[in-house]
Amino acid sequence: MGWKKEYLDLILVPSGLLIMFGYHLYLLYRYQKHTDTTVIGYENHIKTTWIERMLKVELKDRAQALTVIGSNTTAATSMSSTSLVLSSLIGAWVGSSSQNIFKSNFIYGDTSSSTISFKYISLLTCFLLAFACFVQAARYFVQVNFFITMPNSEIPVKYVQKAMLRGGTFWLLGLRALYLAISLLLWIFGPIPMFVSSVILVVIMHNLDKNSDPLHEFHPANKHKLLKKIGEEISAVATAIEHHERSNENGSSRVSDSES
Repeated sequence: MGWKKEYLDLILVPSGLLIMFGYHLYLLYRYQKHTDTTVIGYENHIKTTWIERMLKVELKDRAQALTVIGSNTTAATSMSSTSLVLSSLIGAWVGSSSQNIFKSNFIYGDTSSSTISFKYISLLTCFLLAFACFVQAARYFVQVNFFITMPNSEIPVKYVQKAMLRGGTFWLLGLRALYLAISLLLWIFGPIPMFVSSVILVVIMHNLDKNSDPLHEFHPANKHKLLKKIGEEISAVATAIEHHERSNENGSSRVSDSES
């Protein structure tokens, strides 16, 4: 029994998927045990603190918060639309006869019809998963919007923080599904590009997911320092006015001397 190029799909594709899923399990472990070393934990810390501070502001002064939430909702909606369009294109591609293009001898791997169909179905599943995640992210961001604009009521901070973090989690899952779709897209051109792209993506994500900055506590501004700064500014203005008045007096006295 000799070597067949179809065996590469059985070796490299599971290896690439194992590398990606193994990295995300490692990332989950770091997030659970060492939250401050991950960008996810750093961003969640900022979000929870932002919600806590924003709910202390008067309702009429929360326009800036609505702008931020609206931007997140718009981004999630745009990404969900993009994922749905890509899913439609893959579905149309599967139903067409153009998939015979990828039965070329230049593709070193399994080019059977069943394998090609499985590639398209896997890619379609990733895009649909990304669509569902982005829709859920937009849903939770809208919920945060309702919480922040609730009039004449005290909303528990934990409720708003929970909705905000869930929206961020679904946003992150949608992005990771798109990252996986990149590897599956390259699988169409053979198992070797798929494996190489999986390794490159893991290296890039590892550099992007790690955090070296300490978690800032975001303490409220010190009122004493603020009053001191205001006092210094008032003193500077008073000194400038006094200096200007003295200059005017000296100028007037010189004019009087010259006339006399």
